Amino acid sequence: MSDYFFKGPFAQYIENHVKLKQAIGYKYKTEKEHLLRFSAFTAKKYSKAKELTREIVLDWCSKKIYEAQANQCSRASVLRQFAIYLDSIGINAYILPKGYYPVEEKYVPYIYTVDELQRFFHETDKCPYVSECPQRHLIMPVFFRMIYSCGLRSSEARLLKIDDVDLRDGVLTIQHSKKDNSRLVPMSDELTSRCRDYFKCVHVISKRSDYFFPGLDGKPMTIGNVYHNFRRFLWRARISHGGRGKGPRVHDFRHAFACHCLKKWVLEEKDLSVYLPILKTYMGHDSFNETSYYLRMTADVFPDISIKLEGCYPDIIPELEGDAGETY
Repeated sequence: MSDYFFKGPFAQYIENHVKLKQAIGYKYKTEKEHLLRFSAFTAKKYSKAKELTREIVLDWCSKKIYEAQANQCSRASVLRQFAIYLDSIGINAYILPKGYYPVEEKYVPYIYTVDELQRFFHETDKCPYVSECPQRHLIMPVFFRMIYSCGLRSSEARLLKIDDVDLRDGVLTIQHSKKDNSRLVPMSDELTSRCRDYFKCVHVISKRSDYFFPGLDGKPMTIGNVYHNFRRFLWRARISHGGRGKGPRVHDFRHAFACHCLKKWVLEEKDLSVYLPILKTYMGHDSFNETSYYLRMTADVFPDISIKLEGCYPDIIPELEGDAGETY
């Protein structure tokens, strides 16, 4: 906690709350930043507060002119969890009712077609050399293929170190991902071969602790860098984008990977009671519900196999409601 200095009447409670969340496996980084701002807010406006009143909660959660609805809901959710913590240790706290603020329409993941994937990757292969980012044209074709082919979260690929990429056996070691989980992810022979060729060009004198996909000054690629390149390739591949919050998104490569795997297995008449646990482990899901979510999505995206899916697995296909952020 040395990099965070909470202020105000709830400072010590906030620090203890964050430590507890981290102790049970949550990264709690974004939430810490929300609570840091909340502590500064209370230090300035409610410095004498002895309890978390309804007035303080609603004042903090009121929508800012510049923010999106989703961000207000996020701030409110973080404070609600903090209020629950205070209540649990005997401190009077107003607990905001769940769903108090209306949420935006949930995002339904975009599942790329095989043709769209081919066009997108073809555009990454044509990425030109630029002196400002001299390795960009080498990184992008491998980076995006890895996200799709291995079903990775963008952050998992961005933060890979050289030591995490076994080029002999073709296995990625994903360290401290969502909920601090780690896992091994085998790559296809084709992707492994691409990674070997890429390594020979980019990491001639690199250390094992360097990032596999380096950004500037030895740091990993930023989220913004990934997104701007993604939008450029998407446009050149003639894949329509619906605007902010509409997608397609980079994270949808992961969704597409899962759906394409399930479609392939269903058509091959594989026993999904055997294969779903494999997919769960491969993708780093914390629960079976996260994986079974893709059964519903697969049935909706590929109507030709929906009857077969629902006939064989009616009890494990959840309702498809979409998600607002980078969830599964």
